Amino acid sequence: MFDVAEELKKLPNSPGVYIMHDANDTIIYVGKAINLHNRVRSYFRKIVGRGPQIDRMVEQIARFEYIVTDSELEALVLENNLIKEHSPKYNTMLKDDKTYPYIKVTMGEDYPRILFSRDMNNFTDRKKYDKSKYFGPYTSAAAVKDTIELMNKLYQLRTCNRKLPRDIGLDRPCLNYHIKQCLAPCQDYISKEEYRKRVEQALDFLTGNYKPVLQELEQKMKEASESLDYEEAIRFRDLYNSVKSVAQKQKITDSDGEDKDIIALAKDETDAVVQVFFVRGGKLIGREHYYMTHVSGYDGAQILLDFVKQFYAGTPFIPKELMLQEDIADIDILEKWLSMRKGSRVYLRVPKKGSKEKLVELAAQNAQLVLSQDKERIKREEGRTIGAVKEIAGLLGLEAVSRMEAFDISNISGFANVGSMVVYEKGKPKRSDYRKFKIQSVSGPDDYACMKEVLTRRFIHGMEEKAELDRKEIDKEFGSFTKFPDLLLMDGGKGQVNVALQVLDELHIDIPVCGMVKDDNHRTRGLYYNNVEIPIDTHSEGFKLITRIQDEAHRFAIEYHRSLRSKAQVKSMLDDIPGIGPARRKALMKHFKSIEEIKNAQVDQLCEVSEIPEHIARQVYEFFHTEETEGDTSTD
Repeated sequence: MFDVAEELKKLPNSPGVYIMHDANDTIIYVGKAINLHNRVRSYFRKIVGRGPQIDRMVEQIARFEYIVTDSELEALVLENNLIKEHSPKYNTMLKDDKTYPYIKVTMGEDYPRILFSRDMNNFTDRKKYDKSKYFGPYTSAAAVKDTIELMNKLYQLRTCNRKLPRDIGLDRPCLNYHIKQCLAPCQDYISKEEYRKRVEQALDFLTGNYKPVLQELEQKMKEASESLDYEEAIRFRDLYNSVKSVAQKQKITDSDGEDKDIIALAKDETDAVVQVFFVRGGKLIGREHYYMTHVSGYDGAQILLDFVKQFYAGTPFIPKELMLQEDIADIDILEKWLSMRKGSRVYLRVPKKGSKEKLVELAAQNAQLVLSQDKERIKREEGRTIGAVKEIAGLLGLEAVSRMEAFDISNISGFANVGSMVVYEKGKPKRSDYRKFKIQSVSGPDDYACMKEVLTRRFIHGMEEKAELDRKEIDKEFGSFTKFPDLLLMDGGKGQVNVALQVLDELHIDIPVCGMVKDDNHRTRGLYYNNVEIPIDTHSEGFKLITRIQDEAHRFAIEYHRSLRSKAQVKSMLDDIPGIGPARRKALMKHFKSIEEIKNAQVDQLCEVSEIPEHIARQVYEFFHTEETEGDTSTD
């Protein structure tokens, strides 16, 4: 039994990290402290006004543990790592599953390359040995790729993975050399020193200094034109225009030419959005917003503090300056930590006047705009999804509906009977749970019999999976079939509903079944439930959701039926030819693209397919042309 009072007495007067657990031993909060003894004890004192969020957290603490560190800086790093690993319920969390593109220059290589990079895993460890320089983050991957392509055209740097200088002269130069996008250091056509000069010019370009390259391109364009080398002149002209376009897209924000991030937030009772402007070389290269979760009960300063710690723990480029909306705690220790990661001094500042303050205000306004727009968007989306589901549940008198499954049958005069199952959870399609059924027991056009087979297979499969889980005592989903729906939607009225009810009754499963009734024009007109047709407002979100589900089930069934029909057509014509099996059929279709082309091919053309020997080619030719002869009943 964990005795809180006794454990509090054992806390050391040292810096470190404390970890709070609930009754299920789940980590619910991770924090750092300059003095563990004072900080952890403060949670268990009766303090008024510390906020409902912290009060709720303290009520759930069943035990705590701590890790002593040598310094507060070490505690900050450890706290960040533990928060990232465990995502505690009461820590403010950066909700960002996006990876932003960077331009990476591999300065650790003898012949550096300019690469597109998203992989920031273990960046801190890699930085110790790869010595690469990163530029970004950028918000457009396409813009990064265009910039890299432009720079390779400008400076003709290598893009290959060859190990140089080890592999110099071992192979021929690649295509990039021949199209003048690489100077072939792999052949020793350019010295290491000259190559490095071009890399330095590229780095200068990436920092926003476009003037030298514009002047050089303009001069080369004139020289090529004067010597009547118009092809080269056009190439230099296109490069000049590309560089000028890049230069014009950059917005100058500061005259000092420094790298800085401008950070501000907007929050309400439940959500917070942090806006960051990325300024590189005095130019705004992009902006992005980030969501923070678990913010209830925390003020803006605490949210900003948590954002800075979590965001800059994972980004490969740290600017010289962070301009913040307001003062935050631990600025000194944060500056030390960021400076350590960057390898040079980093400053955290809160501008109070002038153009810098206006930039922070602009970032705050953008954050507020994103927050308000997202609230409206989420509200509209919830109306289309969760709100629509609630409306349907209300019409049917059901208390709670989350998962809905809809079924449809597709065939042409009983040929290739198939069934489809589509799944919607909280009003949104869950495509990973969609399933297709090839009907096995019904040969003719009997939709009711087909539907009975589909539903029986679906629920028996689910029951078997659940039984397997129970037998193995595994507390998780074995497959999508183990989740039974809260509502079954049938594409039809009384007949289809009764089929579903019969199957469920035979399997002793209790699930509400509703029919989606169509009018004479094949449009949904209402719901059939408990032997009653229920009218539904055709302008409501519930009606629109029902229509989307019905259309989706129909589309999914039709697509499956079409694919089977296409395969059957290919099989019926080629597999009847002696000597043609799956491999040769595939080879023929790959070479000729269609049955019609195979039919019109001569024997020598068929022999062009390596898998088709001459005697098989003759059999193919005779098969199609014998058919034509037998079908021709005309007389002279």
